[in-house]
Amino acid sequence: MILIQLLEQHVSTIVLVLLEVALFVTALLIAPRNRQPTAALAWILVIVALPLIGLALFLLIGNPKLPEGRQERQRTMNDRIEQDSAEVERLQAGDEVPAWLPPIVRLNRTVGAFPLVDGNRARVLAHHDEQIEALVEALDSAERYAHVEFYTLALDHTTAPVFAAMGRAKARGAEVRVLLDHLGSRKYPGYERARAELARLRIPSRLMLPVQPLRRRYQRPDLRNHRKLVVVDERVALVGSSNLIDPGYELRHLARRGLRWRDMLVAVEGPVVQQVDALFATDWFSETGEVLGTSAVGGVADDDDPETLLCQIAPSGPAFEAENNLALFNSLVYAAERRIGITTPYFVPDPSLLGAILTAARRGVDVELFVGATADQALVLHAQHSYYDALLDAGVVIQRYEAPTVLHAKHMTVDDVVTVVGSSNMDIRSFQLDFELTMLVCNRAFTTRMRAVEDEYRDRSTPLTRQEWGRRSAGHRLADDLARLTSSLQ
Repeated sequence: MILIQLLEQHVSTIVLVLLEVALFVTALLIAPRNRQPTAALAWILVIVALPLIGLALFLLIGNPKLPEGRQERQRTMNDRIEQDSAEVERLQAGDEVPAWLPPIVRLNRTVGAFPLVDGNRARVLAHHDEQIEALVEALDSAERYAHVEFYTLALDHTTAPVFAAMGRAKARGAEVRVLLDHLGSRKYPGYERARAELARLRIPSRLMLPVQPLRRRYQRPDLRNHRKLVVVDERVALVGSSNLIDPGYELRHLARRGLRWRDMLVAVEGPVVQQVDALFATDWFSETGEVLGTSAVGGVADDDDPETLLCQIAPSGPAFEAENNLALFNSLVYAAERRIGITTPYFVPDPSLLGAILTAARRGVDVELFVGATADQALVLHAQHSYYDALLDAGVVIQRYEAPTVLHAKHMTVDDVVTVVGSSNMDIRSFQLDFELTMLVCNRAFTTRMRAVEDEYRDRSTPLTRQEWGRRSAGHRLADDLARLTSSLQ
């Protein structure tokens, strides 16, 4: 009788304990599935500490992949690209090609379908004014079509010339198509103006990865299409880190801090343009179901021309089985023999990439990391800071670009002849949650030009010293450690 009375008095407590145990067991069974241990442990801790909130978050953003239908569309386009490019010759090591590169090229083709192709030329566009000029120039040359795709797209005083150039191309009879990420664009004032202007110009535009459940258009809401590209007539493409928006990004809290973004674009001509166009066609097909006519085959260049580039597009994102960009970065870092230059606004590596970078530095490779002294996202900046101790201890040189500029460029140079440039940050979000575009380039002259851009960064940066970093406050350290924990919730 006494036992029954005690049970009746504490029934609510018993129920809560049983629910907590059930949630813990569920978390142990589900959270580790296809996840790295750090991410699984973070999810288990959240679900146990905040049961209802943690479970709701897990159901909302716990699955890092797109629905099966979207993944099937990606596989369909991969098969088509592979068939179109089946006859492209495989890369062989030579005077301009380091012995370690052909296996990395094969890796990119295995996971991303595109071959490495010869016969390309490129211009490095390291400043905003020349980037806008190049976009307008390319669009004004369009005769058959222009394909425009940006993570963030807005109409403002800076981007107005680009919209005007799209309008002129449309008026000449060129087919102009525009893709923009839904949540990546809609928070900016120029988003609605951009949609209205495209409608006025009768230019078809589509939202990428829209979060519109009432229209039956929905997937995990933090999966985003982060690519930035423009293709004109299979003749010229522009790829890189620049969004189509004013460098101040139009938001008041950013303006109060005086933040301005510095980005990188590369204008490329040659067979690799077809690969960029095939990537646009893949994204267009994924959002519309419409198949555009495009190919991804390559050509042969004049081997005696030092300006000829070997190029390969390496796509990545949640529709792929593997983390393509992470595999590429890891392979390049492990292959490097002398020097690595890494430029990224958000450096939150997974354990494998961090280990590769530390190992490279410890085996004598000169590793230099260019990051901003400031950033637009405080949580990400603190997570980034949590890695500085290990990097400095290993001998990595950390160059902090002067505030209030946000260094938003994303590229890496390896030894004297290989460069990768594109939209991918070196963080877990870019590896698992975002669709990205990375271009691999094998060419000594191009890498020299990219090294010159790194020299510009260095002139406007301050190297972080071990002594300075050791003096940061206990509160700063605690914020870094806590932010690092949350970065694993993928």
